[in-house]
Amino acid sequence: MKKLYQKIVALFLATLLLTGVTSAFAASPVLIGVPDDATNQARAIKLLETAGLIEVDPAAGYSPEIKDITRYIYNIEVTPVAANTLTATLPDFGASTINGTYAVPFGLVPSKDALIIEKQSEGGDNPYVNIIVARTADKDNETYLTIVKAFQTQLVAQYLLEKYTETFFPAFPYDAEYEVAEDFLASIDEYVSSSEGKTVVKVGVCGASNDHWKAVQKVLDEQEAGIYIELVEFDAYNLPNEALNSGEIDLNSFQHKAYLEKDASGNGYDLTVVGDTLIAPLALYSQQVDSLDALKDLAGLVE
Repeated sequence: MKKLYQKIVALFLATLLLTGVTSAFAASPVLIGVPDDATNQARAIKLLETAGLIEVDPAAGYSPEIKDITRYIYNIEVTPVAANTLTATLPDFGASTINGTYAVPFGLVPSKDALIIEKQSEGGDNPYVNIIVARTADKDNETYLTIVKAFQTQLVAQYLLEKYTETFFPAFPYDAEYEVAEDFLASIDEYVSSSEGKTVVKVGVCGASNDHWKAVQKVLDEQEAGIYIELVEFDAYNLPNEALNSGEIDLNSFQHKAYLEKDASGNGYDLTVVGDTLIAPLALYSQQVDSLDALKDLAGLVE
């Protein structure tokens, strides 16, 4: 009886293989974690497209959603997760796309640990370059342009690279072959300026990583520009553009170009870019595989 049962099972499986009906036994998709906020999720989808894992509707441009994925080349499932939990949940996924602001503090090193890093050239039409934004009416304001020029200096570039190791990169030309003194970071972190006798410019920011504005202030003071930067911190990303548009602040610096375009058009804000600042690349990480090819092998091609 047992042998007869085994023969029946073997015959059944052979029939499935001969007829190509094997989907019921296909491996489960490899889960790929992506940020659940619209802007960074779009970046993640574009990164997965660059990695050759999926195909995306070209009409979606730089802002694709999961529904814009037209083909899964490999057996993966794109899964939205709160961005600040992607590092902690990394063991639960085949791989996850994580921004450097979360990856680096967690101990991940993009140049060493990432399977693929978002390619971001300096300036130009790169939609994910972070920017300084002003009201369109103030785009030629000399004081604001002086601040932009102070930001785009070698001192600020070196501070970004030394302070935020592989989290941020300058989005403007700089000399990568530099040396800094042992007390370089301390000399800026401990720098104190005064607003007395200076033009005060309120700059809206978000998040905790804004110490580089001390370097900008140091440059302005060394140039005797007579400008004092007052940082105005917001606890939600939907607020700085609203505050700038209404005149509550003078400039803001918290977003990339793609976010500004979407937020300004959606809310009718009359805002414009006055300068590029930094780049915060997104990267794909995994604790299950050590290369993109290995991830593809793990997932397998979609038949």
